[in-house]
Amino acid sequence: MTTSLGTHDAILLGAGAAGMFCAAMAGQRGRKVLLLDHAEAPGKKILISGGGRCNFTNLGTAPDRYLSANPHFAKSALGRYTAQDFLALVERHGIAWHEKTLGQLFCDGSARQIVDMLLGECAMGGVTLQLEASITEVDHADGRFRVTTSKGVAEARALVIATGGPAIPKLGATGFAYDLARRFGLKVVEPRPALVPLTLGPDQALFRELSGVSTPVAARAGKATFREAALFTHRGLSGPAILQVSSYWKHGESIAIDFLPEQCKGWLREAKRTEPRLALRSLLNRLLPDRLASTLAERIALPSELGNCRDALLDSAEAQLADWRFLPNGTEGFAKAEVTVGGISTADLSSQTMEARRMPGLYAIGEAVDVTGWLGGYNFQWAWASGWAAAQALRTSPVA
Repeated sequence: MTTSLGTHDAILLGAGAAGMFCAAMAGQRGRKVLLLDHAEAPGKKILISGGGRCNFTNLGTAPDRYLSANPHFAKSALGRYTAQDFLALVERHGIAWHEKTLGQLFCDGSARQIVDMLLGECAMGGVTLQLEASITEVDHADGRFRVTTSKGVAEARALVIATGGPAIPKLGATGFAYDLARRFGLKVVEPRPALVPLTLGPDQALFRELSGVSTPVAARAGKATFREAALFTHRGLSGPAILQVSSYWKHGESIAIDFLPEQCKGWLREAKRTEPRLALRSLLNRLLPDRLASTLAERIALPSELGNCRDALLDSAEAQLADWRFLPNGTEGFAKAEVTVGGISTADLSSQTMEARRMPGLYAIGEAVDVTGWLGGYNFQWAWASGWAAAQALRTSPVA
């Protein structure tokens, strides 16, 4: 005999950041909510974020810091539920926090505090949480969604897809959201790994030998430039600057790195004037980690001391250091990606409510949607904002 999980106003699929927050906000608006997840515990991705301290939002949140086929889609939700709104919630729960660089906010303690806060908010809203519930079937008839799981069958007028994307499969991430969206006629923008290390081919093995070396750079892919640290790895390039540009990088394209973004134009000519007997390697050793300085100097191969180099040769070396090209042969894939670029097409969703335009009662929020933020708390803010927008739109079921 099939177990009934009851009839609800809304069924939320996915007890991650977006799902828990949406469920809590909807429950507190008087909606009867069932929150389902196939995992044995909620918020797994939250727990590992920010080195275990959860970079829960960013004070610099703005729509232009998100990638989407429709760059305007995120404006409504982000404008109606802001980083300050979520910060106020964090403070109401007495969670101590601190700001790191570039507006990034972290818990002083543990990411567990954010998960506990969300669970507390769900409890305040009377949300029913059902874990270890593997979904086997989702149907829609007579204005209701019917979700069959390993724990039983539930029905609701509204269904919210909050199961994220395929990034970090070891935590249980899958492409389930996309399959379900297609099942109901929604388009999916081809997903690819984002905020992910880039790999280099054998022809650039010299740089892989610098594994472990990190330095501040300005990294560029297409029109996007980020000034943060880059890290050389045994497979290629990583670090915040590289993770950022990876979201913009496309196969077959190069990325450019300015190894000395703080230096003004003509700095090598000036060094030649003030210290003519200095070699490039010695000069770079002052500005960069030793192993990197030696490798770059070896590649540039100035013939002698700066004083014996023609200005044009110095200008060429300076230009190379400011625009060093790497041609990645790929990424480390979804296994190492923090998020996914692409997802459920925003063309099929209302930016006001996150509801499917041609399927009333079906919603998609968070990473499942084709909206991807920069590194540094932006994706969590999208989870809160999109979850809040959907929660405001969920209606109660008509009385039978």
